[in-house]
Amino acid sequence: MIRSTVIVGLALVLTSPAAAQDRPTLYRGGPIITMDGDTPQSIEAVIAHKGRVTFVGTEKQARQAAGQDVAVRDLAGATLLPGFIDAHSHFTVATMSAGGLDLRDKAHGAISDIPGVQAVIRNHVARSPAKPGGWTTVWQFDQENLTEKRYITRAELDAVAPDHPLVVLHVSLHGAVANSAALTGAGIDETTPVPPGGMMLRDDAGKLNGVLLEKAMFLLLAKMPQPTPEQKLAALDAAQNSYFAEGYTHAQDGATQPPDIAFLTSAAARERLKIDLALLPFSTGLDALLTNPDVKFGAYQGHVKLQGIKFVLDGSVQGRTGYFTRDYKRGSPEGHHPWHGEPILSETEFAAQAKKVHDRGWQLFVHANGDAAIDMAIRGFDALGITAADNRRPVVIHSQFQRRDQLPAYARIGIGPAYFSNHAWYWGDVHRTNFPAEVVDFISPLRSARAAGLTPSNHSDYSVTPLDTRFMLWTSMARVSPTGVVSGADERIDAYAALQALTTGPAWQIFEEDRKGRIKIGLLADFVILDKNPLTTPVDDIKSIKVLETIKEGRSVWKAAD
Repeated sequence: MIRSTVIVGLALVLTSPAAAQDRPTLYRGGPIITMDGDTPQSIEAVIAHKGRVTFVGTEKQARQAAGQDVAVRDLAGATLLPGFIDAHSHFTVATMSAGGLDLRDKAHGAISDIPGVQAVIRNHVARSPAKPGGWTTVWQFDQENLTEKRYITRAELDAVAPDHPLVVLHVSLHGAVANSAALTGAGIDETTPVPPGGMMLRDDAGKLNGVLLEKAMFLLLAKMPQPTPEQKLAALDAAQNSYFAEGYTHAQDGATQPPDIAFLTSAAARERLKIDLALLPFSTGLDALLTNPDVKFGAYQGHVKLQGIKFVLDGSVQGRTGYFTRDYKRGSPEGHHPWHGEPILSETEFAAQAKKVHDRGWQLFVHANGDAAIDMAIRGFDALGITAADNRRPVVIHSQFQRRDQLPAYARIGIGPAYFSNHAWYWGDVHRTNFPAEVVDFISPLRSARAAGLTPSNHSDYSVTPLDTRFMLWTSMARVSPTGVVSGADERIDAYAALQALTTGPAWQIFEEDRKGRIKIGLLADFVILDKNPLTTPVDDIKSIKVLETIKEGRSVWKAAD
């Protein structure tokens, strides 16, 4: 029998997992931050029993409440918090990226130019040649980190891998570059119509250069070989463990395609999943969902639920496809001027589809980065007559370049902004090459949103940025770039507000504030144990805090190696 270890005073007691669930567990001996309320609440002890919190208070009271048959967990000075809640990421990417090439892997060393990218890809292809009919996928390409400040091209990829399909995915997940074999395999050539909301870049001779952005990228992705359900199942444990290792007890898949809905809601996947997982089906599959009588939103099947429908109104700002009311100084991805981006969905199409979702009572999630895309979202919600009093809680994912005058509309409608503070670090300097400082300084305005009465969250958008919860805390508190430039000192928040954006904020946005996000009697016993207390750690040291253990419904699901 597999056994777990519980510390009782100084004695080491071995209990089976089932027995540990039957017995209450008392946590004591370190800071316990409940996140219950707008100011930090300090308590001495918590009791978890049968997956729920059953007591919060002093240690003396806890021992009296627990009785003799209790497992005592001594935190030994570590800090206990409610489990972190992923406000927006792409869980399925974690089940698909194995075997590909990650350009952010530090093992490659610094990659500073396109020849450097070619060299890393060439080495990968030599070490891991594609199987017959297979494709090679490269992740995390970011032209802004390169001397050339441009996308790699089809010809440059052909020079590396002339014989089999090769696809380089942009870090934003809003674009890809394909070599000639991949374009041919996807049936894309010079005569292929550019889909509305997409871009297919060309060279000086007018030929496709392999760069496919936004909806044009889906012409390619639809033809790429996909992992089988068996391969995805094999990758599922590693995927959820990558979230558990960051203290997450709840994850999100932020643009779920029909095959992934079928896989993640299958009996085999539900049996493996320990983490709570919210799916946001992509709006392109809306009609099939609307006509399926078995589809249920907002209710868990095991640890999985369909949360709402995801709409994408614009692209990525770092990829210069976000939709703005002002022009990019550097022009379009091809360098054309003037350019302020364009919507991915027409306003008419968004309004019609959003009405179907709203009428069905499903939650609306809208990707909007640029302020013009945010205007579209606001007009769409207003057309549906949504107000805060309706408690529909539409979520605008990223809300990245929000204008100050848009905050009152968010409050009036009851929008939950899902912010992305990591941009200040990863692309704060890049944004300043396109927009005035005062515009960049208001990205992810967590402080102003809270002052406006909103309930914001913060996210990694994994795999766009890494799954690193302490780094997210730090970027929301420091808002600094690698060159030391602060993007909006007035929008910095303190550690407690930063923690709220990873706990109570995202819990509210998904209608689970009475189930998770706090340590409170009756809520799930979802915990994360950190080696240091974020409330007393200097800002510059926040990102070095370590996750020691993650506990889901009273069971330990991940522990750091000793």
